[in-house]
Amino acid sequence: MTTPPPSDPFAAAPGQPEPAPQKKGGGLLKKIGGFVVLVIVALAWKFGVPYLTGDAPVHAKVGECVIVTGPDNAPEVETQDCSSGKADLYKVAEVHEDTYDAEKCDRTKYSALQQQLGSDKFVLCLEEVAAK
Repeated sequence: MTTPPPSDPFAAAPGQPEPAPQKKGGGLLKKIGGFVVLVIVALAWKFGVPYLTGDAPVHAKVGECVIVTGPDNAPEVETQDCSSGKADLYKVAEVHEDTYDAEKCDRTKYSALQQQLGSDKFVLCLEEVAAK
């Protein structure tokens, strides 16, 4: 008695065409594409997420008003209408770019608010808006 040869489960059934062989050499393009996607995701995470979540520093301009809330070591700043009359409302008197030095503000007239995210740093000199 003879045993039939083992059947190949990947072989085409009788009457069906043979499957096309897989191409080799696409691996390099996949690796490059994967690297590019990784770089894009990393850059989006570093620069985009803080701005989407509201954790980015508020670049208010001179004359704009801001509300400052939260603890001193992590203040939350939000621009507001100067006539809103809300508590903790300050008007931006000066903006000093590329520094984290609070002494740039005349401390006898203004409060200093230091903001930084990565290499983006600046100081806002704020004067309190009297409540109406």
